[in-house]
Amino acid sequence: MGKVVISGYYGFNNVGDESILTSIVTNFKEHVEDVEITVLSANPKSTEEKHKIHAIDRKSIKEIFQAIKKCDLFISGGGSLLQDVTSRRSVTYYLVIIFMAIFLRKKVLIYGQGIGPINRKSNQYMVRWILNKVDAIIVRDEGSYELLKHIGVTKPPTFVTTDPVIGLKKANLELGSKILNKEGMNQLREKPLIGFAIRGWRERDDFIDKICNIADKLVENFHMDVAFIPFHFKEDMKIMDEIEKRMKHQALFIRNRYEIDEMLALVGNLDLLVGVRLHSLIFAAIMNTPIIAISYDPKIDSFMKSLQLDPLCSTEDLNEVDLILEIEKVQKNKEAYQVVLEEKVKTLQEKLRINEQVVIEILKEGER
Repeated sequence: MGKVVISGYYGFNNVGDESILTSIVTNFKEHVEDVEITVLSANPKSTEEKHKIHAIDRKSIKEIFQAIKKCDLFISGGGSLLQDVTSRRSVTYYLVIIFMAIFLRKKVLIYGQGIGPINRKSNQYMVRWILNKVDAIIVRDEGSYELLKHIGVTKPPTFVTTDPVIGLKKANLELGSKILNKEGMNQLREKPLIGFAIRGWRERDDFIDKICNIADKLVENFHMDVAFIPFHFKEDMKIMDEIEKRMKHQALFIRNRYEIDEMLALVGNLDLLVGVRLHSLIFAAIMNTPIIAISYDPKIDSFMKSLQLDPLCSTEDLNEVDLILEIEKVQKNKEAYQVVLEEKVKTLQEKLRINEQVVIEILKEGER
């Protein structure tokens, strides 16, 4: 049906963002006939191998310009691209690429994004000016929709669905079991396995100490095994190394990189996941693994709200006793939590159908 160019935070070995791309590409291949996909990536070769599509260097303005010039639809896709918390340059980069597509008179879709926080007035102005020129916007939560309205993005049709990653299919649990064995977990597991997905960016030292104390108490006093899982490999390995140094008891630290289906399978073998990273929580929900969220960003709160759940706390006000009690409570009611997760995930997956309908309609408009 057409040529599509996708821009996002791809090629950085971040499981969450690579999952977004997997979901988008799979959805397109299943529902859009004769689609040709080109992705802007920090590692084009890796992206091509993983996703079986064409990829170009996200820093090569010449390549990007040529790819957009030939496309029928440009997509700024997934994740928290338009925000100025992690970096002031991030929002500028993505807006420049979007504007390039607008300048070349291409159909432009903002796809499955979480918008914000956008704190600087100058960034709010740029977002308002550029996004009011796109053809349609799909955001993953109500908070993003409200923020767009607040800063004055009102012209394009805007839809609220959910994070594209929720559309991924369940993985084979046996695959996850093999990975745990490879990483050093005893094959004859007799204890509940509690997973932690802790992000390494800007965490305070006392937060790390609390996580270590909690993990030690789970092992020593509650007859549980503990595993730490990296979702952004380079960043998370640093904090995992620090946790391993400080813990008194033995825990499992996942040391190898795994593909998306392998990570899903790994998370599916947990009895419970304590997650700070958004996509660790989404993976657990897909695999019906009970979750406890520790929030560092509104996107965590928004996702938990979509499941009709709440984060236990934020990274700033984590209380060791509260988290241990919550782990005990969830463990005792594991089956009930799994039933709720399965129902909520099905509802969210139904919402994603809006995404494919919007894409197909925009491509049809381009053919007229």
